[in-house]
Amino acid sequence: MFKKFMLNAGIMLIGSMLLASVASAHVTVYPKEATQGSYEKFTVRVPSEKDIPTVKVEVKFPMDSVAISRFEPKAGWTYELAKDSAGKITGVTWKASGDGLASTEFGEFNMQGKVADTATQIVWKAYQTYKDGSVVEWVGADGSDKPASVTTVKANAGAVTDSHGNVTAGQAAQSSGSGSKTPLYLSIAAVVLGALSLIVSLTRKRS
Repeated sequence: MFKKFMLNAGIMLIGSMLLASVASAHVTVYPKEATQGSYEKFTVRVPSEKDIPTVKVEVKFPMDSVAISRFEPKAGWTYELAKDSAGKITGVTWKASGDGLASTEFGEFNMQGKVADTATQIVWKAYQTYKDGSVVEWVGADGSDKPASVTTVKANAGAVTDSHGNVTAGQAAQSSGSGSKTPLYLSIAAVVLGALSLIVSLTRKRS
């Protein structure tokens, strides 16, 4: 009974870890944390989750939170900018000039811009188009099936604020991005499997 219980518990734990890693496989923008007034390099990470290639990725910029102005060229892809009536960049669309991203691949698209002095978060709405024309909209709230990626913005420690809390001066600080936690989940799963194997072995010897 003890051996069966431990095996079932291990299977449930590993399954939950694998599900967590799959659930995190969506369009994500890094870094996940930035500083008010800082100039950042943002990376849009796009995994292809279907059996058909991803051929287009669109990201819209929240104008009250960030001003994106530069884009890094990416081999095999072109990009088009969306602008408002004042000429400000409101979004970007990357299009594959070749086969796109296959089901086992992911791509990263880099851009640069300035975080607004009063921003508290940047909500990145993204639209992922597959070769068959289907579109996955990553625009939902945190915890939903298709959440928009969010960059949390912290206050600039060197900034001077007025009576309303608005930033009036200060030196911007750079923040760094965080990577995927999938390798961590897999490492933990490996440790759990090793522990289960040891327990089963000891149980057999005692019996």
